[in-house]
Amino acid sequence: MGEITYADFEKVEMRVGRIIKAEEFPKARKPAYKLVIDFGEHGVRRSSAQITKLYSCDELVGKLVIAVTNFPPRQIADFLSEVLVLGVPLSDESEVALIQPDREVPLGQRVF
Repeated sequence: MGEITYADFEKVEMRVGRIIKAEEFPKARKPAYKLVIDFGEHGVRRSSAQITKLYSCDELVGKLVIAVTNFPPRQIADFLSEVLVLGVPLSDESEVALIQPDREVPLGQRVF
């Protein structure tokens, strides 16, 4: 990847949210969950996330996550994914660890 400017980086809106609902997404091409995420005053948004190898639906509820919130929505099967939850691939791209704050922070807070 080439270098970007700080102005380029400022265009990416990343915010902290809390997962309030997680469920299986059997219609996705690759194993995924449907997530509902609360971004505080920025509203509740939905996301499809391929994080099934490292997390169960039960353990996801209540977790803080970081998501890109200014991408256009993307239709995935019968589900409209509105934000991109950020993660880091481990041994291969099928194992993804979530990126999250190391302490409680206000929902909707912008990441910089």
